[in-house]
Amino acid sequence: MENQAPAKKKSVFSGIQPTGVFTLGNYLGAVKNWPQLQDDYRCTYCIVDMHAITVRQDPKQLRQRSLEAYALLLACGVDPQKSNVFIQSHVKTHAELAWVLNCNTSFGQLSRMTQFKDKSQKHPEDINAGLFDYPVLMAADILAYQADLVPVGIDQKQHLELARDIAQRFNTQYGNTFTIPEPYIPQATAKIMSLQEPTKKMSKSDTNVKSFISILDEKDTVIKKFRSAVTDSEACVRYAEGKDGINNLMTIYQAVAGKSFEEIEKDFEGKGYGDFKTAVGEAVADHLAPVRDKWKALMDDKDYLKQSYTDGAQRALAISQRTIDKVYKKVGFIPLG
Repeated sequence: MENQAPAKKKSVFSGIQPTGVFTLGNYLGAVKNWPQLQDDYRCTYCIVDMHAITVRQDPKQLRQRSLEAYALLLACGVDPQKSNVFIQSHVKTHAELAWVLNCNTSFGQLSRMTQFKDKSQKHPEDINAGLFDYPVLMAADILAYQADLVPVGIDQKQHLELARDIAQRFNTQYGNTFTIPEPYIPQATAKIMSLQEPTKKMSKSDTNVKSFISILDEKDTVIKKFRSAVTDSEACVRYAEGKDGINNLMTIYQAVAGKSFEEIEKDFEGKGYGDFKTAVGEAVADHLAPVRDKWKALMDDKDYLKQSYTDGAQRALAISQRTIDKVYKKVGFIPLG
């Protein structure tokens, strides 16, 4: 009996905004699993700097943040030898495909996008066409790589549905061209809440910096934030209904220390919340230290970063150009050369 060829790995696409550092919640909930993801799938990760300019940016700051975000992906374990990691504006096919998809997207669909309404309210002084249209660019990001799977949070689910609709409409009109992407739902992970309002999810956009941990926070800062975390008056470390603050701290401690809730309760029996908060802060700081150290080393090695994102862009262009060539032929453009 002949050996069967190994099954082709499914492809995953994810775009990351260069507008801030991951929180502890982002890291434990998703980013920590990316190194394993790239072993199981063909992964494409993109710093979406073109999406960032739908809101007015300081050019110098955008360049710096884009580089920092790229380095952060690598520091979190994304390997540019295993995954395709690049910066969106370096790959012209994203914008080229977006224009063709624009001409296959209804105005009505875009007008129903909730994020456009939300961002328009937040930035009434700059309601631009790009802000209205960027879900089509997002669809182009995904469809250019014939992605099978797209990791999405609740706030991006509507945009993935649009990408699916556009792909299906194009396939119906011009023949089979695009893979229809599916949402990637990871295995259940820790849901990390705000340190100051433990009924709310931890978010980097929170105006109270004490409410979230950035994965690049220094050790002293991490411990200080945990010491100021909101708890309750019982002064007993146990997981129970109505103890949102302690439940959140126990969930975090379980995720970084690998201990069960029963072990945590036993370890801190008879001890106060102060001891527990300090222990959680130290455990989190130690857990994040390798990421922080790797990020600093990468930011000091600009030549390596440049080589990595250049190689990534060249590979991304080669892959996405095949899609563009097929799309241009389907819609009736005359090929060059």
